[in-house]
Amino acid sequence: MIRVAAVGDIHMGLDSQGVLRPAFETLPDCADLLLLAGDLTRHGTPEEARVVAKEVTDLPVPVIAVLGNHDHHDERPDEVTAILRDAGVRVLEGEGTVVEVDGARLGVAGTKGFGGGFVGRCGSEFGERMMKDFIRYTRRRAESLRASLTDLAEQGCETRVALTHFAPVPDTLAGEPLEIYPFLGSYLLAEAVDAVGADLAVHGHAHAGTEHGMTSGGVPVRNVAQPVIRKAFNVYHLRGREHPEPATAAASADRSG
Repeated sequence: MIRVAAVGDIHMGLDSQGVLRPAFETLPDCADLLLLAGDLTRHGTPEEARVVAKEVTDLPVPVIAVLGNHDHHDERPDEVTAILRDAGVRVLEGEGTVVEVDGARLGVAGTKGFGGGFVGRCGSEFGERMMKDFIRYTRRRAESLRASLTDLAEQGCETRVALTHFAPVPDTLAGEPLEIYPFLGSYLLAEAVDAVGADLAVHGHAHAGTEHGMTSGGVPVRNVAQPVIRKAFNVYHLRGREHPEPATAAASADRSG
């Protein structure tokens, strides 16, 4: 049994210090690792990244993250990444990492992902250069996720999790306006997950969405945006190739910002 805690869209600002730390310090009692599904800051400034770093520094469980669109807003994602990594966070973008849990190897593959839409209602690499670039960027993110999952499988990680910010399926967007679905995720991410296989896919970004979804290949998808789960984190129990158990009760904290 592997216990995966996850949350996204915590949107921390300079006034947020200490909001989540008390809940995060309970993690050893209920989880083996913490996944952060992007939008960790409000505007992607180094100052905000340092607030996030203080929340997770020296936690007794591994912390693995991807960045979100908010973390790119100030156009300094490399600085944000460096600050988080200095605090011990494994920040992923088109790569994977392995966590040892009681002799089992859990592989986490991560990418921010991007938009583009879903089957039957999606953009394509056609027309203007800007449209081609938009979809090609999404495709590259999805291809990097597939490659990371493949590498983890080849390393012998029988249990694998896909961590993104943008959504891989429309199921977990239910509650959001249909008009903005193309900006909330892409089916290409789900295709990458299904091509290799995973036990769980975790994302954020859709604040008004729904927690539970599934890829067409049967991989459970969970939207862990904090406005959706309304907790400091949710915990999912994984048993290898089987589906995760429903989220258990997790420590709660008021969301700030």
